Amino acid sequence: MNFVCEKENILKAINSVINGVASKTTMPILEGILIQTNENEVKLTSYDLEIGIEYIMESKVEEQGNTVVNATMFSEIIRKLPNKEIRISINDNGLLEIECESSLYKLATMNPDEFPELPKINIENSIEIEQALLKNMIRKTIFAVSTEENRPIFTGCLFEISDGKLNIVAVDGYRLAIKSSKLNNVNSNFSCVIPGKTLNEINKIMADSFDTVKIGIAKNQALFEMENCKIVTRLLDGEFLKYQNAIPSNWETRIKVNKAEIQDCFERISLISSSSIEKEKKYPVKISIEVGKVVISCANQTGDAKEEISPETEGKELEIGFNPRFFLDSLKAIDDDEVYMEFGTNRSPCIIKSIEDGDYTYMILPIKMKD
Repeated sequence: MNFVCEKENILKAINSVINGVASKTTMPILEGILIQTNENEVKLTSYDLEIGIEYIMESKVEEQGNTVVNATMFSEIIRKLPNKEIRISINDNGLLEIECESSLYKLATMNPDEFPELPKINIENSIEIEQALLKNMIRKTIFAVSTEENRPIFTGCLFEISDGKLNIVAVDGYRLAIKSSKLNNVNSNFSCVIPGKTLNEINKIMADSFDTVKIGIAKNQALFEMENCKIVTRLLDGEFLKYQNAIPSNWETRIKVNKAEIQDCFERISLISSSSIEKEKKYPVKISIEVGKVVISCANQTGDAKEEISPETEGKELEIGFNPRFFLDSLKAIDDDEVYMEFGTNRSPCIIKSIEDGDYTYMILPIKMKD
């Protein structure tokens, strides 16, 4: 194997596949990147048995071949080389040689025949969507994915194609996030749950462009295909929350509020709520809604804080407590200048949604306040 490439190109390829490399495994081969040449192309592959990533880059291939090299060492060396042309080859001793100007590195390699093949996927349903749109949809929901492994189904996002629309839904037991977008040329309804880890990696790889990504769904696998990159992932098994039934259809109190104004309030209040003293305790932020006025406050052993804003209010007066981080996560994902916040009783969830088109909805459960 012998090929020449620009540092920029191979670094982009490495960055695309590096997070498919296994971090904790008893199989050293999974800690490597498979490098394969084909005419004037070089393919890099990583696979941790849950997510597999292939990236193809153009290159001047002088001798065909393939090998596996430790991903961490390979990526760090490439990253620190000058921004010049790099030659990568296998020498007579089976070592991978990396040459760039006056630099020469030699790395041990592993047998490429031992590298597991990515699953072959028999696609049953598929959609195509602009990469920028999908990136935005994932950004607006991924923060609500659960990190608790005791409920594996909630560690992923529901992809639901229904009536020509894609709904992406995330839930962690305390909050829920939904983002919807219309699709073209979709004739069937289907759904699956894709791991949050996979979606985070896909978001890093996708461009913020009108280029499309094709998503193919099989029985227990999903395939994401872009121009020069392919990502295979397992799907999560289990029954996802029937989220439509979980969202209240009526409200008793509603405010129309400037998103940036209330976000700034929560940012400041959270300095008291999440203070370093008594880290094991959770101090909720209290929201008090009166006619034409909302007071946001928090008090604990560190101190106390109060913010007051004057949004449009409708309905009953209310006092209710929330985890401020959940509010901030939702507000940071919103691009609108103004939003609705809808409440029921002090034990009912808060619903944050768009005033304009209703293409996103966030639901946050309250925290019981001490009397």
